[in-house]
Amino acid sequence: MMNLIDSHCHLYVNSFKSDQQETLQRAISAGIGRMLLPAIDSETHESMLQLEADFPGNCLAMMGVHPCSITADPNSELDLAFQYLQSRPFIAVGEIGLDFHWDLSFVDQQYEAFRRQARWAVDLDLPIVIHSRKSTDECIRVVKEFYANGLKGVFHCFSGTADQAKQIIDLGFYLGIGGVLTYKNSGLDEAIRDIPLEWLLLETDAPYLTPVPYRGKRNEPSYIPYIVDKLATVKQVSHEEIARITTANTENLFRLQSK
Repeated sequence: MMNLIDSHCHLYVNSFKSDQQETLQRAISAGIGRMLLPAIDSETHESMLQLEADFPGNCLAMMGVHPCSITADPNSELDLAFQYLQSRPFIAVGEIGLDFHWDLSFVDQQYEAFRRQARWAVDLDLPIVIHSRKSTDECIRVVKEFYANGLKGVFHCFSGTADQAKQIIDLGFYLGIGGVLTYKNSGLDEAIRDIPLEWLLLETDAPYLTPVPYRGKRNEPSYIPYIVDKLATVKQVSHEEIARITTANTENLFRLQSK
């Protein structure tokens, strides 16, 4: 069986409340032995950490404040996240970044929160996991501000252009590839065709962005093999090669022990 990692899934949210354990077992049975959990905000931190405690070794938590949770005064959320980061180890600062899709009311606050959390990552020597919906160029510019400080990370759920992909890997950042790759007109296959596999991570973003053939239903980590299948077609390599390289990439970025 292939050794796969879902580098980004929210298994602690309410849509998994009724069958969380079964969802995890399906993932493990499908070869996804580790699932990385990006934080959202104070409403879900405890449920995320409880999931990690219930499935040690299978679920690994990050800490940060999602840009959609940034409001007029984000200090209480940011202060809480920072307290967590100081209290125990986490694998990354995330998910953080910018979201210009729904609401542009707090753009300045989003930028400030992104930069503040990026500084934490530099100080703590942790990677960051970037949310960049409708804001890829803007997130690239922020990352460039920290490039000299050795900031590393991944642009989660990458769905940009070939030029943006090249800019991102030139900064030493990875691209998180998920269900969007399987969508007929996404253009993501062409955007990453010339990007070396050594810069790609696999993710679901469960419960969101479900791959074909389950698009429209709840996403879950056990669907990672559908992304592997499409990526193997795009790259013209075996499924085993996709698994081997993307798993090594994820272990490298998040400093996970090899399995």
